[in-house]
Amino acid sequence: MVDYTLEAVHEVMFAMWASRSRATRAFERGTQGEMFVLRELAFQGPRTPTQLADAMGATSGRISSILSRLSGKGWIVRTGDPADRRSVVVELSGDGRRAFKDHGDELVARLEWVFSQMGERRTRDFVGLLGEFMTYLSICDPEGGPPTAEQVREAVERNRRLHERMVEMVRDGGRGCALGNPPRPRFASEATSDAGREGPAVR
Repeated sequence: MVDYTLEAVHEVMFAMWASRSRATRAFERGTQGEMFVLRELAFQGPRTPTQLADAMGATSGRISSILSRLSGKGWIVRTGDPADRRSVVVELSGDGRRAFKDHGDELVARLEWVFSQMGERRTRDFVGLLGEFMTYLSICDPEGGPPTAEQVREAVERNRRLHERMVEMVRDGGRGCALGNPPRPRFASEATSDAGREGPAVR
């Protein structure tokens, strides 16, 4: 009998391989490169290049290249750090906020449709499990050993703080959206035509 953990690994890898599409590639772009930096600046506010590199898990050279492209597009503004004249602080420009919001709005519309097919209960279950899965995955080093108990606690606490920040921005309505934050997801129970529906149903 195959161990459930090994079976789950194969199922996840198959799902990722079999579901490749333009939508999944667009979603991936939001977790790396330019869109990652824009998201970090939208959620966290002004950051130094070092802070951005740490958040992305990238080298200083990689971040420098991304910031140069964003600066060329007019999406970020770089100013001197008043606390350290040798450093700079990066923040979103007005055009950068609009670009990030446009990207987010398109992605949110696609995800809302997906969740409307799943129904509220399964959507909430999925979101909770995905958060836990990604927390553990974030501290796994392919070239190292298993994470320590302390690393797990730190990751859980870090994600808890980020989640609280996200919830605050979502509840903040207009200001949160102006920062590039997606609007609050509309679960099935919030639309009369979807009330009480659970499980997949293709529209």
